[in-house]
Amino acid sequence: MNKPPGGGPPLPMRHPGGHFNGPAVKPKNQKETLLRIWGYLRQQKLGMVSAVIFVVAGSLLSLLGPLLIGIIIDDYIIQRDLDGAVRMSLLLAVIFIVSAILTWLQTFVMIRVSQKTIQTLRQELFEKLQSLPLSFFDKRQQGDLMSRMTNDIDNLNAALSQSVIQIVSSLLTIIGTAIALFYLNWTLAFVTLTIIPLIVWTTKQIIKRSSVNFVARQRDLGQLNGYIEETISNSDVTTLFGKEKQTLAQFTEANERLRTSAMRADIISGFMGPINNFMNNLGLGLVIGAGALMAVGGYVTIGIIAAFVTYTRQFFRPINQLSNLLNTFQSAIAGSERVFEILDEREEILDKQEAAVKSRFNGDVVFERVQFAYEEGKPVLRGIDFKAQAGETVAIVGPTGSGKTTIIGLLTRFYDATSGAIFLDGRNITDYKMENVRDHVGVVLQDTYLFSGTVRENIRFGKLDATDAEVEEAAKIAYAHNFIKYLPQQYETLLTSGGMNLSQGQRQLIAIARAILENPDILILDEATSSVDTMTEVHIQKGLNNLMKGRTSFVIAHRLKTIENADKIIVVKDGLILEQGNHEQLLAKNGFYSTLQNNLEAEA
Repeated sequence: MNKPPGGGPPLPMRHPGGHFNGPAVKPKNQKETLLRIWGYLRQQKLGMVSAVIFVVAGSLLSLLGPLLIGIIIDDYIIQRDLDGAVRMSLLLAVIFIVSAILTWLQTFVMIRVSQKTIQTLRQELFEKLQSLPLSFFDKRQQGDLMSRMTNDIDNLNAALSQSVIQIVSSLLTIIGTAIALFYLNWTLAFVTLTIIPLIVWTTKQIIKRSSVNFVARQRDLGQLNGYIEETISNSDVTTLFGKEKQTLAQFTEANERLRTSAMRADIISGFMGPINNFMNNLGLGLVIGAGALMAVGGYVTIGIIAAFVTYTRQFFRPINQLSNLLNTFQSAIAGSERVFEILDEREEILDKQEAAVKSRFNGDVVFERVQFAYEEGKPVLRGIDFKAQAGETVAIVGPTGSGKTTIIGLLTRFYDATSGAIFLDGRNITDYKMENVRDHVGVVLQDTYLFSGTVRENIRFGKLDATDAEVEEAAKIAYAHNFIKYLPQQYETLLTSGGMNLSQGQRQLIAIARAILENPDILILDEATSSVDTMTEVHIQKGLNNLMKGRTSFVIAHRLKTIENADKIIVVKDGLILEQGNHEQLLAKNGFYSTLQNNLEAEA
């Protein structure tokens, strides 16, 4: 896999066309997926029971309609009993009205059930994403994950709200109509049923071929969304390198791939309607032909034939609906499989059963023969050994890709060491609850991200219960107050997603203020001053010096000038520690650190 700068985690591989390779396109265990969906629906027992009651009542009333039509024709119209025909017609109208009301009620209840079910599923999916390790996100497109949260769940929502109750209604209607057909005339009933095996066979063949394409469509949609998200997020890079044409070409390819898979799914499933309509009309034609012959022979009355024709339409209509609903469920199942795939992912490294919790950490940190690899067989760290005493400032320097950021990732338990051990206050870091460690480690990354909201809300993210005065004090220590007071609404100024209406340096200052407000026991600065000008860096350094007093601090920096006063400097290259000591000691060794320093002075 590709490796990003800084020894970070591997990136997803792309093929020469530029899009992400997809897995083999075939549906998984559809029965298991349906059972899992049913498990969520069962949580809404009252709603499901109510919906079923409305469906049963509505189906029974709809079955009375054709029977009454036959009775009206034979017993009243043919007998020229106008008053009786009017009374029965009014009764028929009442039945149809009540049936319509019950249909609306079952739809209303089922929409509530489906929305609650989808809310639960969406909540579980989001909570799952919060608990997954960074290694999971390292290998996934953000847009594809967003597609699972939105498009795939929406497909399931459409199926649940529109299809589940229709399936129950259709099955009840088919069974009830079949009973009515045999009650009226078993000969004509058998004629009606002769077409069923052909309908079942054609439906099975279409579903078998369309399910593969529905899975492909959902996959291609997720990949396209991922590419769109990636392109929009990095539009400045695309423009800077003049790659608009290449980007458009890659989008066109991904868009065409989605069009092809979607078209195949829709075309194949689209055969269902015309074929079933033909089958329905064929069955109706057989019933009318056989009924006409029997009527001529005096075996059936005109009323029975009229009722039979109506029942036959009522019999085939739900079969046709079921066939179309199965298409809807194919899309829903494909989306559900993608959602359950995330829910089944292995969660972040679990805490030990008796994991310890500390209210404060002294900040003694020891790395002991630590090794780590993002991919098996490709170590990024190869036997890291160092000690940081409480209150010390430890700088980590080295060329790009040497493993500096990976060391920090292990200290924050974004990842756990492949081998070796990390000790915090004398205990293995894995003996503490992960949340406990992170609550006491403050991090300012090189790439700062700010959320949509006010400046004050973004700073308060470091301590959600902080007062306005505490927020502003943290901003002053970080020298962020100097520019915030000139913003249109000062601390109430709204920031766009990512804080893109601020400069990179201003975003970095807010991130530093956020870390200051958190008041951590251990502070990590990953190139925290790399994106600010020299004057701003001087102000930030003063604030950071105050912040780092009494705290164990780890500083990753390319600007060696900013770490000369560190208590210890660790020089890393190719996953190994080449040297460690303070600034003067390392210069005296005349080693790799000295070479870096000399190169810096020569460039100056």
